[in-house]
Amino acid sequence: MELDDEVCLCFHVTRRKVINYLRIEKPSRVAQLSECQGAGTGCGWCRPFLKQLFQQHRAGDPADLTLPTPAQYAELRARYVREGGGTPPPGATPIPVDSDSPQAQDSRPNDRK
Repeated sequence: MELDDEVCLCFHVTRRKVINYLRIEKPSRVAQLSECQGAGTGCGWCRPFLKQLFQQHRAGDPADLTLPTPAQYAELRARYVREGGGTPPPGATPIPVDSDSPQAQDSRPNDRK
């Protein structure tokens, strides 16, 4: 995951913004990352990743956090939301329609002529 990729897909908070927030604001608890443009307060998918960034910063470890690619990250979040993990707020990155869902089947073109 690159610096300008979104960590919080609900509020479009990039990894760069979180890292800068950690560097400048020096929060004492991971929950304070919610003050960084609402990160972690939407569906909840990004909270474990925010925690890892927080712990990495606290340890002074400049090692790169291993995260999935942006496409993988978005798909894993979609699966999390579909399974009842959380509800993205209005304006969040949309959840792709699952090809097996009734909504996707209803939106497929009718093959009848």
